[in-house]
Amino acid sequence: MVDASSIRDRFSAVSCSLNERGRRLFAAAEARTAGYGGISASARATGVARSTIGRGLKDIAKPEKLTGVIRRPGSGRRALTHTDATLLEDLRQLLKPATMGDPMRPLLWVSKSRAKLAAALCAMGHQISASSIPKLLQVLEYRRQVNRKTLDGSNHPDRDAQFEYINAAVIKTQSAGQPVISIDTKKKELIGH
Repeated sequence: MVDASSIRDRFSAVSCSLNERGRRLFAAAEARTAGYGGISASARATGVARSTIGRGLKDIAKPEKLTGVIRRPGSGRRALTHTDATLLEDLRQLLKPATMGDPMRPLLWVSKSRAKLAAALCAMGHQISASSIPKLLQVLEYRRQVNRKTLDGSNHPDRDAQFEYINAAVIKTQSAGQPVISIDTKKKELIGH
């Protein structure tokens, strides 16, 4: 049996300086030197697909076929925003009521989870998974962040209404070209022990 941990150690030592072709050739070279079961072990250790390692073995066998181009022109998956024109705008509409504040920037935090955002977009007719949401949030300059309390207190019934009012006031003020200052205060509440 091939020791995948040693392959993983070697790969992690050089992976940051390898491009797509370099990773493919490294994984193929490790598979070739390992012998029987090397492709599977190399795929497990490096995360490179078995089919990609097979292409790398062909490249090693005929190095004269390698050109300066790493990928074929037009290859790779198209961005979701290119294939679905209304995706970003629909996501922006979903984010408006769930936007939370940051004193140093305009309100760019969202409190909804990736799974909930993906489910809502799917209900609107988009084909998207939860793992694609962070890239879209980055395009819209949002961060997925939640404030966590270490000590639980009682929830005020109008808490969401308060934040929606503040959010609307901030948007109105910023659209008028005025600055916004966020101040967090505590009234009759213990901050800590």
